[in-house]
Amino acid sequence: MQRNLKEIAELLGGELVGDPDIKIRGISGIDEAKEGELTFLANPKYLGFLDKTKASAIITSREINISSKPIIRTDNPSLAFVKAVTLFSVVETVTLREISPKAFIANNVSLGKGVAVGPGAVIEEKSVIGDNTVIYSGVFIGKNVKIGNNCLIYSNVSIRENILISNNVIIHSNAVIGSDGFGFVTVEGLHHKIPQVGTVVIEDDVEIGAGVCIDRARLDKTIIGKGTKVDNLVHIAHNVSIGKNCLIVAQVGISGSAKIGDNVILAGQAALVGHITVGDNCVVMARSGVNKSIPANTTVWGTPAKPVSIARRISACMQNLPKLFTNVAELKKKIEELESNLHRQE
Repeated sequence: MQRNLKEIAELLGGELVGDPDIKIRGISGIDEAKEGELTFLANPKYLGFLDKTKASAIITSREINISSKPIIRTDNPSLAFVKAVTLFSVVETVTLREISPKAFIANNVSLGKGVAVGPGAVIEEKSVIGDNTVIYSGVFIGKNVKIGNNCLIYSNVSIRENILISNNVIIHSNAVIGSDGFGFVTVEGLHHKIPQVGTVVIEDDVEIGAGVCIDRARLDKTIIGKGTKVDNLVHIAHNVSIGKNCLIVAQVGISGSAKIGDNVILAGQAALVGHITVGDNCVVMARSGVNKSIPANTTVWGTPAKPVSIARRISACMQNLPKLFTNVAELKKKIEELESNLHRQE
């Protein structure tokens, strides 16, 4: 399938600078692109690629004015590129269209219109599944679970009892929603389990990656806010509250009762202790260890995490430690020589 640049620019809502009749047959990254393909440039620091890429045209920001190749100037090049990908790629993510006779569905389960359930799936009693939701093979849904409309639950997901999942939620394979929170009382060296009788609430438009574990609350709710995206292999402990439109990247661990605000980014392998608050619009950089609350609009880094400007200064100082050690050793030697000379003069 081919489209000309004029058509693509109109569909993307962008401004075309260059030949409108150039034919585009595909999409690729700026390094890998070949003639006849469309690519994009979002970060100004890569401007040097504009003239080096072999792509026939480039999606850019509106600030770009000069290029040896045709460009489509847009408000958000990354978003425009995502839209462009859909013009050339037909990805069939939903292949299940019916309820398999090999699924186990309890008699008093409520299924909405257009629900599909794969073989080997189990839906226990009193659960409610909304319209057009797709449940793939091997999924376990416990008692009294409520799942909204247009959800996509991939193979081997476990959703424990009394969980509430809203609309347009995607849960990838092997995620566990509603496992017991990690709660024990130690008496005379023995660990006694504390019952975890709360729930998990997942709001609209959330996406949960493969292998994610979200624990049920001890008494109340563990909450994942609307529009939040959770990457693979993340652990979210009991009574955690995550706000709207957050990005939780792979291997993050959030301890119990932590409160995360809206629009927060937790980068890969970040770890947060329990009972702290992370304010709106914060960024926790990769592999940081957060041991106290963070005010809104703050970027932190390091272990223990500090505001990034301070953390970078500390890191720079630590890199100078070998040189500092040598300088101190030399000073110590000179002081000893001076003291020795003074003793001789006495």
